[in-house]
Amino acid sequence: MQEPLLGAEGPDYDTFPDKPPPSPGDRARVGALQNKRVFLATFAAVLGNFSFGYALVYTSPVIPALEHSLDPDLHLTKSQASWFGSVFTLGAAAGGLSAMILNDLLGRKLSIMFSAVPSAAGYALMAGAHGLWMLLLGRTLTGFAGGLTAACIPVYVSEIAPPGVRGALGATPQLMAVFGSLSLYALGLLLPWRWLAVAGEAPVLVMILLLSFMPNSPRFLLSRGRDEEALRALAWLRGTDADVQWEFEQIQDNVRRQSSRVSWAEVRAPHVCRPIAVALLMRLLQQLTGITPILVYLQSIFDSTAVLLPPKDDAAIVGAVRLLSVLIAALTMDLAGRKVLLFVSAAIMFAANLTLGLYIHFGPRPLSPNSTAGLESESWGDLAQPLAAPAGYLTLVPLLATMFFIMGYAMGWGPITWLLMSEVLPLRARGVASGLCVLASWLTAFVLTKSFLPVVSAFGLQVPFFFFAAICLVSLVFTGCCVPETKGRSLEQIESFFRTGRRSFLR
Repeated sequence: MQEPLLGAEGPDYDTFPDKPPPSPGDRARVGALQNKRVFLATFAAVLGNFSFGYALVYTSPVIPALEHSLDPDLHLTKSQASWFGSVFTLGAAAGGLSAMILNDLLGRKLSIMFSAVPSAAGYALMAGAHGLWMLLLGRTLTGFAGGLTAACIPVYVSEIAPPGVRGALGATPQLMAVFGSLSLYALGLLLPWRWLAVAGEAPVLVMILLLSFMPNSPRFLLSRGRDEEALRALAWLRGTDADVQWEFEQIQDNVRRQSSRVSWAEVRAPHVCRPIAVALLMRLLQQLTGITPILVYLQSIFDSTAVLLPPKDDAAIVGAVRLLSVLIAALTMDLAGRKVLLFVSAAIMFAANLTLGLYIHFGPRPLSPNSTAGLESESWGDLAQPLAAPAGYLTLVPLLATMFFIMGYAMGWGPITWLLMSEVLPLRARGVASGLCVLASWLTAFVLTKSFLPVVSAFGLQVPFFFFAAICLVSLVFTGCCVPETKGRSLEQIESFFRTGRRSFLR
């Protein structure tokens, strides 16, 4: 049986303060107002994730359109298409690197607002593109903004949310990213590619407007010695009738214990390096499951397999399933716990990737070769040979397998890795370490996305999916051995656990 964390004591932290916390009845009387204000601040912040999700899958309908373009300056070859699809991740890696500085220099809120500048510029470049360089630069800038928000928004949300709803709110960055992707797929059925870029400007402008009225993170303000402003921010978030003094004193005590920035020597300490290692490995495994190349080349993958429905419709259906799955995760994360959802998520992704790989290897081929995605290769068959006709409802397998993969990812390894990153990282290293996690994550995504098309050309489309399935098995083992259950714990309690090193919390 899991031993409760509330009994843990360490040399640097006492989980039993002299002043007891407010009673459940006291908290319930102000809960509605408290949550309303926290929800509003969270919504304002995660609009940045909406733009991130929108920009991430922008290439899914655009690459096929540009490969058919009659304009020689915009016509994409296979190599150019792979760069257009993958350069976003390089920008995101740079954004994660910059977050290591901006997260602590400007603060969480201002860093999120700053991301609007490269995001708006990137969409404008792609909307008015007259050459490949404008497309690549615009894609890089939107990626930079996405990487910056990916590092800053989960930290901001976790630091303003009370423990009781932090799991649900921690899923909202992923939820909004999924909603942004679904919006792109839906608009891709209606709008030409230039107008898709124009539509991407809207959430950026709304985010800037709303965040202007939201408070900064109380923890960040306290770390900068702005105690009065921090108290006002916490009081606003919890409601004017809430007694925030106890919570404020707990946060203040934790911040004072970590008033200086973590040094490289201190990083070797177990209570610092362990949570950083857990967060970093989770981010790497999340990418190695194949989510980014699958989303970037989703329509192209359907173009290269025998599918019953049109590829554009398949992509939109998968986007809708992804949104529904993240909603389920948001509602169950504080009930089922993080680890259970991670286990279920990895198991579903393993089965889906294995099924898709086996279908591609043994199943029917599309009626006509794909001329848009650049995924068709010599290893997929000599074009002089007739391709097999789709075998009825068997051709639903790619859609169903992809739906289950996206469902599994969106239920666990999508939202929970972002939430756990913001929960387990120690306060002193939270800004820098979150940026490091995002940097490593998006460098991995770039390698996968850039190598996806060459690997398919050399070995066939089934090989990447077999690799992704193997990574999902590794994720299952990692979850069982290394990932702590943080449901219902405050950030200070989680940090206290890593200081004590009590392994009972890991079971």
